[in-house]
Amino acid sequence: MVGQTGNLTPADKKLYGLRDVTATVNSIPLIASSIMSKKIASGADAIVLDVKTGSGAFMKKQDDSRELAKAMVAIGEQVGRRTIAIISDMNQPLGFAIGNALEVKEAIDTLKGEGPEDLTELCLTLGSQMVVLANKAKNAAEARSLLEENISNGRALEQFKIFLESQGGDSSVVDNPNMLPTTTHEIELPAKFSGFISEMVADEVGTAAMMLGAGRATKESEIDLAVGIVLKKKIGDQVQKGESLLTVYSNTESIKDVEEKLYNNIIISPEKVTQPTLIYDTIGE
Repeated sequence: MVGQTGNLTPADKKLYGLRDVTATVNSIPLIASSIMSKKIASGADAIVLDVKTGSGAFMKKQDDSRELAKAMVAIGEQVGRRTIAIISDMNQPLGFAIGNALEVKEAIDTLKGEGPEDLTELCLTLGSQMVVLANKAKNAAEARSLLEENISNGRALEQFKIFLESQGGDSSVVDNPNMLPTTTHEIELPAKFSGFISEMVADEVGTAAMMLGAGRATKESEIDLAVGIVLKKKIGDQVQKGESLLTVYSNTESIKDVEEKLYNNIIISPEKVTQPTLIYDTIGE
């Protein structure tokens, strides 16, 4: 598990600066080379990429996401790395939690086998591909069975504790998530109408969480690890007027601007809506 540093693909930061001033930030070949350079330089010999598509993704259109995925897989294969890309949906938030501590708790729940259906499915899909590329299983079905077994027998959760300890963290939080930062206010957002959730604009919902302090608006902003949003409904779910759509975790009582942002970007339709596809395509082996 790595994060970019000055010693990992140092030229990439300079190239990104050039892209910013030459209107080439959206150039798919440059995006692909930027992403893959880090993975190759870090020493990975097998790479599974989760390429998002939809309102909450950098690539809003499936065709663009597919083009990016193909470019990255081609780069990996050209330098001898076994590479696969999964194209997955980001038209709504993945899972229910949005915010640092809230997402950590959801990750712990998922490793216990108690996580949201969509997050669990995506983890099993990506993980299965990684197990196959690592030659630990013959196919995705066998790999998935191994992953599900390690969730049910607790080995996945124990491995997460090792991850935390290896990074100087306190692994006891896994058994006691109440140790995670908490907020002074939990505010329910009731539905204004009865119907079905037809749209949930992922990037705008993320902006609402940022407004609470879950992300940085500027480089100088301080992140509040406790704040965020936990959804009660997803696209396709039925909701009654007055029923809670979500819970806002905030350290300030007045959140009218956040509520307005959320109401404007969670759309309720009188007509029944089909739940969106989670996995669109697999590119590579």
